[in-house]
Amino acid sequence: MAGLETSVPPDSWRDLNKNGRLDPYEDPRRPVAERVEDLLGQMTLEEKAGLMFHTMLGANEDGTLAEGVDRMGRQGTSEMVLGRHMNHFNMHALPSPRLAAQWYNRLQALAESTRLGIPITLSSDPRHAFSNDVLTAARASGNSQWPEPIGLAAIGDPDLVEQFADIARQEYLATGLRVALHPMADLATEPRWGRISGTFGEDAALSSRLTAAYIRGFQGETLGPDSVACMTKHFPGGGPQLDGLDAHFPWGKEQVYPGGAFDYHLIPFEAAFAAGTSQIMPYYGQPIGLEGIEEVGFSFNKAVITGLLRERYGFDGIVCTDWGLLVTREFGGTVMEARAWGVEGLSTVERAVRCLEAGVDQFGGEACPEVIVEAVRAGLVSEARIDTSVRRLLREKFVLGLFDNPYVDPDQAEAIVGRSDFVAAGAAAQRRSLTLLKNGADQPVLPLRGRPRLYLEKVAPEAAAAYGEVVESPAEADFILLRMEAPFEPREGFLESRIHAGRLDLPAKERQRLLALMAQAPTIVCIHLDRPAVIPEVAAASVALLGEYGASDDALLDVVFGRAQPEGRLPFELPSSMEAVEAQAEDLPHDSADPLFPFGFGLRY
Repeated sequence: MAGLETSVPPDSWRDLNKNGRLDPYEDPRRPVAERVEDLLGQMTLEEKAGLMFHTMLGANEDGTLAEGVDRMGRQGTSEMVLGRHMNHFNMHALPSPRLAAQWYNRLQALAESTRLGIPITLSSDPRHAFSNDVLTAARASGNSQWPEPIGLAAIGDPDLVEQFADIARQEYLATGLRVALHPMADLATEPRWGRISGTFGEDAALSSRLTAAYIRGFQGETLGPDSVACMTKHFPGGGPQLDGLDAHFPWGKEQVYPGGAFDYHLIPFEAAFAAGTSQIMPYYGQPIGLEGIEEVGFSFNKAVITGLLRERYGFDGIVCTDWGLLVTREFGGTVMEARAWGVEGLSTVERAVRCLEAGVDQFGGEACPEVIVEAVRAGLVSEARIDTSVRRLLREKFVLGLFDNPYVDPDQAEAIVGRSDFVAAGAAAQRRSLTLLKNGADQPVLPLRGRPRLYLEKVAPEAAAAYGEVVESPAEADFILLRMEAPFEPREGFLESRIHAGRLDLPAKERQRLLALMAQAPTIVCIHLDRPAVIPEVAAASVALLGEYGASDDALLDVVFGRAQPEGRLPFELPSSMEAVEAQAEDLPHDSADPLFPFGFGLRY
């Protein structure tokens, strides 16, 4: 794994501490275990508690530290680092690479000023594709841009996935991001679930191969100073949600296994363990009807975290809860209920204790270390139990090299993030991922030749003008080129509206509009498959049909005109009807009756 050059402020970090000497934990020549114990022995209970919280942090656009409570309810930087002793933060929006690196160095300098100088660990949701969802992902924003993970699954090439992850690793490292809150090893066995685009599809064997490659690309063969640690999620598999509803919300908290396939969902996690994933995130879901497993959310579930993850699989890395299990809060003007499914009646302190008893080390999306201090002082949990988790958290900081040099070089950040060869690799993957589902009736329609007259819907005219003549009405067109989203039921609310859920078929009015448009000229349809779609009428009326999973207009046009080849194969079934969707089991793959297009389907030129 190639190293990343950094420059360190000359008067900064680990040369000598404030007393003119190195503390034992600062000495890189000593074994990590000894350094951990030395530092742990110097920490107060409050400092230990701060280490156990991992929440969102804002950054100003000019690269300065954000202070004061922002519109998302996030506390200011100094309050969290100095006041609450916190040093794990999840980043969403960042400024330009140079400014992001400068902001990060300011943040580490603030951490260095604390009593023990424990460095900051920054994490990120996926930020290399097309999604921009405050709950799950950030748009590429200067990074190389790739298909969503479900698009990498459509290509199905572990070498490509490892290449992607290695490129993403370098771009993360350049701005100080050291933990990837991904991959998602969940299986997309329930087609209505709103998180499918972040998975590698419904097949456990395919997901296993790609999950392992993803972790190798980010972490390397072993975790070290050039690694980005992976927090693989959502153990033990978040896909089989009742009716596909999402467990971010109380109306979607139940996770069900009518097909008896609980163990099937563990297979990709077994691949993640073999690849050495450094961290695990359990899902929100409340499992229903499983023998020997209490019906409480997975982070509260001792049979799952201790019995299955720690004991059966021998996992001794960090376990961090999904975001927001402890405290109900206002988020973007919406009240977000704590996702304490199955233990809603417990107090905040009692919820935290239940997680610790289950085997969790860290609380995601929370900033209330005083809860742990209160629990210890009330005798609800021992400080020795706190020490067990703090050791794991400190160990990773040492292994990642943060204690030896946490700073980054703004020049390198500017040079590495969005490097031309990285961008080219992402663009090529977008083209490869496109999945050709239909190509004419009696003879192929694609690729198009010459410069046909094109009527466009949801395709940029300036992009299409390089390939054909853009016309103003379907009546003038040789072909209609139509991009559309997979259907979903819109929901109101700042957060609810961001996860596509509900029915997979088109509302009658929109279906009629599309069919009327398609009747006016031969129509090439490209549908964004962030989850499966029920579109038999659209498929029948089209002359060509493609699926995409995050691709630019240029990528689509290159494939339509034969300048690139569509190589994707469906990473999930496309059902033939909503009746078939409703009849299938949430936990079983490939079980939709008479699918319109089966798993693995994809044509070639």
